[in-house]
Amino acid sequence: MRENTTSHPIKEKLESLQQQIHYHNYLYHVLDAPVISDYEYDQLVNELRQIENEHPEWITSDSPTQRAGAPALEKFQKVRHPAPILSLANAFNESGVRAWLERIAKLDERVNATSFVVEPKIDGLTVVLHYREGVFVSGATRGDGEIGEVITPNLRTIRTLPLRLPIDLNGPKPPATLVVRCEAFIPIKDFEDLNLRLAQKGEKTYLNPRNTAAGSLRQLDPALTATRPLTILAYAIVASDGTLPQTQWERLEYLHSLGFPVPVAYECNSLDEAISAYASLLSIRDQLDYEADGAVIKINDLGLADELGIIGKDPRGAIAYKFPAREVSTKLLEIGVNVGRTGVLTPLAILEPVEIGGVVVKQATLHNFDYIQEKDIRTGDRVLLKRAGDVIPYVIGPIAALRTGEEKIFTPPSECPVCHQLVEHLDGEVAWYCVNASCPAQLIRNIEHFVSRGAMDIVGMGIKIVEQLVTAGYLLDMADLYYLERSNLLSLEGFAEKKAENLLQAISDSRSKPLEKLITALGIHGVGEVLAVDLAHYFPDLDSLRKATVDDLRGIEGVGPNIAQAIVDWFNRPANIALLDKLKSTGVWPLSSQQTNTPGQKLPLAGYSFVVTGTLSGFSRESVKQLIQEQGGKVIDSISKKTSYLVVGENPGSKFEKARDLGVEILNEAGLIALIEGK
Repeated sequence: MRENTTSHPIKEKLESLQQQIHYHNYLYHVLDAPVISDYEYDQLVNELRQIENEHPEWITSDSPTQRAGAPALEKFQKVRHPAPILSLANAFNESGVRAWLERIAKLDERVNATSFVVEPKIDGLTVVLHYREGVFVSGATRGDGEIGEVITPNLRTIRTLPLRLPIDLNGPKPPATLVVRCEAFIPIKDFEDLNLRLAQKGEKTYLNPRNTAAGSLRQLDPALTATRPLTILAYAIVASDGTLPQTQWERLEYLHSLGFPVPVAYECNSLDEAISAYASLLSIRDQLDYEADGAVIKINDLGLADELGIIGKDPRGAIAYKFPAREVSTKLLEIGVNVGRTGVLTPLAILEPVEIGGVVVKQATLHNFDYIQEKDIRTGDRVLLKRAGDVIPYVIGPIAALRTGEEKIFTPPSECPVCHQLVEHLDGEVAWYCVNASCPAQLIRNIEHFVSRGAMDIVGMGIKIVEQLVTAGYLLDMADLYYLERSNLLSLEGFAEKKAENLLQAISDSRSKPLEKLITALGIHGVGEVLAVDLAHYFPDLDSLRKATVDDLRGIEGVGPNIAQAIVDWFNRPANIALLDKLKSTGVWPLSSQQTNTPGQKLPLAGYSFVVTGTLSGFSRESVKQLIQEQGGKVIDSISKKTSYLVVGENPGSKFEKARDLGVEILNEAGLIALIEGK
């Protein structure tokens, strides 16, 4: 009985796969707008090949496995290539590579003794370059492998493309006709810089280097192509009327001698060595300046490779051994928000689980809220996901072409998801902050900062002890440090009587720290040690500081609108007010020993920066620093053209020479005192 293959479920699956692959070929090769990752595309093709291997009677001439690309765009002149520009069969593991060798060894036993060349499989756009008498005359895209699109004016804009051969006049004379196959791409660093420039100008950024390179080369205006940082690597000779080297390794050397940039490559005496070369390429994948999605293993003997022929549109003499995928697409189920130890709110993508690079990924970073807005990422989107090396996966952007209309625009939260206090977002800044000093999500970090040397300087209170105390529930905010008892400490691992006694004494001693130390310790956004000193000049205690208005604070030199607003906001948050009241009740409420003026009144050293070097006779290094700060100056560590003065003592060292070279004014101790006294 004859089988009705038209309704065969596997045949229907084959036809469905063919249709999907044709569509994705069109998106990728013609529109340069793929909606699935290379990994997902490879899986579709691999599934189709498996069905066709089992049912060769179903293979048709228009099957995607029998073609290398897609039709040319109508807007470009078409050209027939002098020889087919073939694609490559893929292997996804070592067993697939060994199976490839076994297959071709059955056709020609010389394969068992041959050598190989291993090159990176560059993720760019294949271009074909034509030279006559050493002069570049035309270039085209691969197109469908038989007919490409002429993009000669655009290719001329690529600086690494030699317009005349050889580049070195002492190099070999090229044949009268030479056709070279290259990969055009944008280096990763240049791509990142390009996106940064576009973002700064408020223009649309690009998803990945490959699409950007393809789109740049297929512009009707070469002037636009010239603005893109394109480059090429050459790796094959398509046609020539001269005598050429007969191994792939020698061809690469020959191309390089003519002036073409060529990829890193490995010459291997066996398949085992070739597989090791693959591992070497994979290990340096993140150091390459271009995207590579695999390694191409080629039979070195080009005559043998040619005799092996092709199957479909794939040459038998080479195979692409693909790297583990690190770009895939998946569905964005939800956008969560994490609160970091510094109070910064960071959006997080909650994803439909997907495997990438051998790891199942359920979450990925979205960088910041501006990134979500710039990329127009919406809940429910199909998104492109990337994982490079061992770094956390991140969302590259949405695949807008797959939107259904049910996606939802994300709005940043108005309150902290942990403590539910209002969050702060200052004009011109990317970050959103939770400024509640007692927020549980940032409590350990806040206390660690509070006890640090630049703040309250509680000797012996390191991060591990802070973590122990918070975990045990003894510290719910910074003020709880002053309620600690010996029994609390002795209950912790690693504490004995003497250690507990020393720590309690250090906590008690911190009550006498000056006002600027406490201001620093509070961790107000934008207020570091230098500004804390300035604030202590103007306000006698924290009561007066928390009553200050934005205008009051703007009267202090160096305080801009954002920092002034951040200070006012911090002191007006109910949770922070409660913390201050609690600190005051424990006796931690220092008065300023440095208040010498009010906002708007200029101190003698205000606006000047100082570097101190050498041994001073009348001051210690700390005391001269304190004097300069009390008089409104700032002490910095290194000399630059912006430094106002260098204060020198004996044996000043290299800073003295650098100050003289830069024209920075140099003072001794007497000169510093005279400057303060206005003499």
